[in-house]
Amino acid sequence: MMDKRMLVVMAILMTTFIGFGIIIPVMPEIILDTATSNAELHNGAILAIYSLVSFLLSPIWGGLSDRVGRKKIIVIGLLGFSISFLMFGLSAHHLILMYIARALGGLFSGAVTSVIVAYVADITTPENRTKGMAFVGISIGFGFMIGPAVGGMLSVIDLKTPFFVAAALALVTAIFAILILQDTGNLISANEPKVSRWTAFQGTSKYLYVLAFFVTFTLAFLEATLQLFGIERFDVTPSQVGTMFLFSGLAGALVQGGIVRRLVKPGDEPKFIVIGSIISAVGFFMLLGANTFLWATISVTVFGIGNSLTRPCITSLITLKTKVSIGVASGLSNSMDSLGRIAGPIIGTLLFTVSIGLPYLIAGLLSILALLLVYGFKLADQHEKMNVSKN
Repeated sequence: MMDKRMLVVMAILMTTFIGFGIIIPVMPEIILDTATSNAELHNGAILAIYSLVSFLLSPIWGGLSDRVGRKKIIVIGLLGFSISFLMFGLSAHHLILMYIARALGGLFSGAVTSVIVAYVADITTPENRTKGMAFVGISIGFGFMIGPAVGGMLSVIDLKTPFFVAAALALVTAIFAILILQDTGNLISANEPKVSRWTAFQGTSKYLYVLAFFVTFTLAFLEATLQLFGIERFDVTPSQVGTMFLFSGLAGALVQGGIVRRLVKPGDEPKFIVIGSIISAVGFFMLLGANTFLWATISVTVFGIGNSLTRPCITSLITLKTKVSIGVASGLSNSMDSLGRIAGPIIGTLLFTVSIGLPYLIAGLLSILALLLVYGFKLADQHEKMNVSKN
């Protein structure tokens, strides 16, 4: 029977990412209506500023959770998340205020996502870590599956409505966390010497952090350009974009629940990362030829399957191989995600302005290139194990 704490964590993640996913189909529409020029670049930049702030602060939130407790930081993050969505809804069609609202969202996002991962690492054994991260992935995937579809439907009422609903969901989740969630793990004393965060990038971990960046970097290409691509190719609507993410999220949740949770054993993670990277590349290459809504949906779903195989395996390995505290390691992992979301939207939209299919060609090639990182990790891991056995 599943741990009750895991059920609570899954509920928090699902509602949080439903709120996050709600805005995906409507934000490009708002920016296109607001910006008098360079709307595509503003779309990428507004996505990127959120991730820039998250990149800078996620390790700090993670380290702070080691000292004051996971629950306090998660609740603070959820409340701040709610405020940021509310502010964006109220400031829609005011470009500067939209930038400020998304920066505020980035400020608090790391307090939720990175610390939740640390929480899961606290309540799972090394043998069950990948299974626990699969539950994290299922929750996020389900949130993304429902969120964009709901956002597309709510956009019929008003383009601002999804942001107000997202704010309400985050607030409800914060109350849920306050009432039910309990702190985990042994808190680190404030007097205990701090270990440099750069220690986390020593040995095998550096390959894993770069892999985490690659996975999100290529995903951000898709998030930033898919609606613009669909408008050019087949007059896509926000509701149809939501449907594409719905099928992709559903496939991802099924993969993580049926494959990652059940079939990935300790030590199998690199093999599944390779398989997932190849499937992700296939999805991107398929999207190059998408001239209909149906073919684009199939392509995005194939990519979603690959992404769902790689992400929980990478996250699990980071928490298992870390040379720093789990809170800091999870924060750094979230920072790599955020770095991918900083560079991905900007570079993806720039590539889109050159050729609408170029973001997906580059993303597919990068997914193949990631196989070299897996190979590097395997060699470094074998070398570390040999040194341990000698000692």
